[in-house]
Amino acid sequence: MMLTRRERDILALLRRDPLAGPQTIADALGTTRAAVNVHLSNLGKKGAILGRGYILRQENAVVVIGGANVDVKVRSLAPVAYHTSNPGRSHTGPGGVARNIAENLARLGTPTHLIAAVGQDAAGERLLSETQATGVRVDHVHRSTHPTGTYTAVLDADGDLVVAIADMAATDGLSPEHLHRARELIGHASMLVLDGNLSPQVLAYALDIASATGVQTLIDPVSVPKAALLAPLFSGERPVFAVTPNLAELGVLTGHPVGGDDRELLAAVATLHERGVQQVWVRLGERGSLLSTPDAGHTFLDAVPTEVHDVTGAGDAMLGAFVHALLTGAEPVEAARFGHAAAALTVASTATVRPDLTPRLIEDALNAPLRRTP
Repeated sequence: MMLTRRERDILALLRRDPLAGPQTIADALGTTRAAVNVHLSNLGKKGAILGRGYILRQENAVVVIGGANVDVKVRSLAPVAYHTSNPGRSHTGPGGVARNIAENLARLGTPTHLIAAVGQDAAGERLLSETQATGVRVDHVHRSTHPTGTYTAVLDADGDLVVAIADMAATDGLSPEHLHRARELIGHASMLVLDGNLSPQVLAYALDIASATGVQTLIDPVSVPKAALLAPLFSGERPVFAVTPNLAELGVLTGHPVGGDDRELLAAVATLHERGVQQVWVRLGERGSLLSTPDAGHTFLDAVPTEVHDVTGAGDAMLGAFVHALLTGAEPVEAARFGHAAAALTVASTATVRPDLTPRLIEDALNAPLRRTP
């Protein structure tokens, strides 16, 4: 993107005062308002500013669209006894796949915008406030007439998930119309991340915007039921940069159940490549993961050793760190290893998103054993 000297001067003024109008800019530069309007129009065409509000384009900015809700995590203090009461501890905090990914990205230093839906209630206000405080831009979060969503997870004494219930009515209410209002933001993103909590109609609309503007798109299926709804979108009509399923989700996406046989795994991955997916990153639990690209082939990656305290948010950290590393120049396999380290750090802590997460912390984790963080 080549800018004239005058255009660079205008951008410098807007960085200092994003609300500056054409006349203010003209006065500061000693020129006319008409001339400034021409420069602003050219800056918009070049993608340096977005829309009428003069939103400055940020290098490596990511737009994340999907679920944002309140997490309620309950952990048993002893082996779970079914059909009766269990002693335990509970914690409530911000959550949602897309929101968690966005926070991980922001904590790693990537400019990030979240498009989601929360209720017009106290829970929604708190969720927005706490998310914005981490550095995530929430200007395009929709205020729904539905209550703010909740995700209630029951963990056993080892921190592994026993069962979870998600109330996603607010997210279900997101429509293509809500995304239409943010189409310029989406079209200028360095990467678009979509989670499977979105309806197929919204996902299709987001993919259409990305396809028309050349934005790379990464999709997290979220769960097996959600993956079943996503499957028709992987038809080859819209190119997808990456998808990150686990084994069960991969089987549903391709229509070919995958067991423990690597030949079945690689065949399913090849099916997604045939349907237009450039990179397939399959989560394999304790075994690690498989990253596959049509050009470089497939690579099995080991999980980073750690002590598990709480598995909630591990996949979101893994994906967020992966995207961050790619946008800072890492090769896909390096980015995947970076993601594994972020996931290990997350499960070793009590937080869904580690508040101390930094690129340096992840690099250190790749080279040293991890300790559980209280």
